[in-house]
Amino acid sequence: MRALFTVLVVSLFALVVACRRPQAQPTPARDPLPKNEGGRVVKSDAEWRATLTPTQYEVLREKGTEAPFTGAYHDDHAPGTYVCAGCGHRLFSSEAKFDSGTGWPSYYQPIDPSAVVLTSDESLGMVRTEVTCAVCGGHLGHVFDDGPKPTGKRYCINSASLAKR
Repeated sequence: MRALFTVLVVSLFALVVACRRPQAQPTPARDPLPKNEGGRVVKSDAEWRATLTPTQYEVLREKGTEAPFTGAYHDDHAPGTYVCAGCGHRLFSSEAKFDSGTGWPSYYQPIDPSAVVLTSDESLGMVRTEVTCAVCGGHLGHVFDDGPKPTGKRYCINSASLAKR
């Protein structure tokens, strides 16, 4: 019971803090950035800050979360491809997008399994699976096992981490 209370308090605090931040506008999709020999985009902190909006920087580089129902793509139903706002890497198709009712864009699968990297995240007193961009390492969101068929997965992704082509 105490753990549930702690999670609720932390979640409420995160929601209040997130709601105070200005809403990021969708970033126009851009050509992918030059990559190092390992195929990854590597930039200094100063370079990331110069190319991303403050909200994008917080989400992609500091693993932040935008408030639910505030992102540019949570209610977007137009066809297209969602790419990483940090590097332009293709991540999700509108064909795999569904309305999860959570307030964040949700997809049942990435364009290609290798487009994202999944790692265990034990922050905020819970165990989740973090989703990051395979090219620049930017934080995208989390994946859960409560999605629709055919995968049963729900990739819950921050709009601030995406651009649309």
